[in-house]
Amino acid sequence: MPFLKNGGLFLPGQNQLRMGQEIFLVLSMMGDPERIRVAAKVVWVTPPGAQGNRPAGVGVQFLEADQGQTRAKIENHIAGMLKSDQPTYTL
Repeated sequence: MPFLKNGGLFLPGQNQLRMGQEIFLVLSMMGDPERIRVAAKVVWVTPPGAQGNRPAGVGVQFLEADQGQTRAKIENHIAGMLKSDQPTYTL
């Protein structure tokens, strides 16, 4: 998500998170035993039944304290998966 300072993620699903809410995430990436812990803030919400068949979920932005470390780890991990047939929600 290049338009989010420090990066972020889309979390698909129906949940009760609100715009501006701060949350703490524990992330794991396929094939990597490391768990990434990061604080984030909800910056948009896509409700169920959104136009264009967009999946329901929330977009979160990693907080300043992370200094872009989580973004860098995710980018490095998915760099080798660019030609994968597995669907993602990346932008």
